[in-house]
This record gives sequence, C-alpha cells and structure tokens, in this order.
Amino acid sequence: MIGQLSKEEVNRKLLHVLAVILPFSIFYGPLYANLPRYYACVIIFLLLFCSLLIEFFRLRKSAFANWFSNSFGSMMRNEESNQLTGATYVLGGSAICSVTSLHSELASVCSFLCLTLFVLGDAAAAIVGKAIGRIKIGKKTVEGGIGCFLVCVLLAGMLFPSLPLFSQLWGGSITLIQILIISAAVSILEFFPIKWNAYTLNDNLYVPGVCAVIAFFVNSL
Repeated sequence: MIGQLSKEEVNRKLLHVLAVILPFSIFYGPLYANLPRYYACVIIFLLLFCSLLIEFFRLRKSAFANWFSNSFGSMMRNEESNQLTGATYVLGGSAICSVTSLHSELASVCSFLCLTLFVLGDAAAAIVGKAIGRIKIGKKTVEGGIGCFLVCVLLAGMLFPSLPLFSQLWGGSITLIQILIISAAVSILEFFPIKWNAYTLNDNLYVPGVCAVIAFFVNSL
C-alpha cells in the first residue's frame, strides 16, 4: 500500500489505460482501412452490447457472477458488485464519441483527443488522488484533479501534435489556450457529477462526449 493506493487500484487503472485503444481505433481505423467512419461506430456498439450482455449475466446469474468475481474481482470496486462496471461505462462513452465523430472530420479529431485525454487523465487522477489526495470535493480529490489536468496538458501539447493527421484535421497547430481549456474541461467536469433523483450518472459515460463538443467549439478560437 502506498498511502491509500492499493496494488489492486494500480492494476485497475493500468487496465483502464488499455482503453486508449478505443479512441485510436475510432479515429485511425477508418482512415487506414479506407472505410466509412460508421464502421468503427458499429464495432464499438457491438463491443458495448457484448459488455452489457456480460453484465446482465454477472448481475442475474450467481454461477457466472462467482466465476467473474474470481477472475476479475481484484480489479473491481466494492460498489460494482451490484451495478455496471467502469469498463462498460468506458465503452458507453466511447460509443457516444464514435457517434459524435460521424459529424465531420473535425468532430472526429475532437472526439479522438478528448476520449484519449479522459481515459489517461482519469487514470492519473485516480492514482494521484489515492496516493496523496487530501482535499476532497465529493468523492474526488483536488490533487487528483491537478494530476489529471497536468497529464492532459502534456498529452495535448506534446503527444497529439506529433500524431499523424492530427494537426491537419484540427486545422493547424493546437494553441496553448485551446490546450488549457480542453484539459481544464476534462479535469473539472469529474467534480460535478450529473445526478437525477438518487442516481448519479457515471462520468465515464458523459465526460468524453461533453468535452468533445467543448473542443469542437474551442477549435474556433
């Protein structure tokens, strides 16, 4: 244990980082396969359907639930034992971004940017928050939010401009003010969950899509 950071939480977030395959597939898959973008959208929705099917059997069938718990229980949070896992919500957020990417090439690059920043920034926020987080806002920590913001700034400012076709489809170099606004959006939105009655919407589902829309408008600055 490192502070409040468990080995299981680290493993969970390392697995979470593998989800970066999703935005890269949504963005680059159709381009390099020379296929319409809706092909990627269909594939992501099929993966989401499969994930929901697994969740259904996990929550309804005790034998399957026991097998799932023995196989993946160490990477699950306690509250996920009787509700959807974060992985399914990540697929849901990816599905929303895949639909957003159908609007235009600019929308596709915004979805690619924000989904990637969210996946990696969220992992950084959880690890930093669990390790050194002290100041809480709801279930999140300010330290985790700062960690998320810094990771997003570094990725958007240093990694993405060097990726193939990014700057071209963005419409030029991404500016510092654009980087700061988008990174702040990814970091801050997690602190203000969407609630309806007693239900809180999982941020994996809506933050990437909302940030993609913000990035689309920020692009005009």
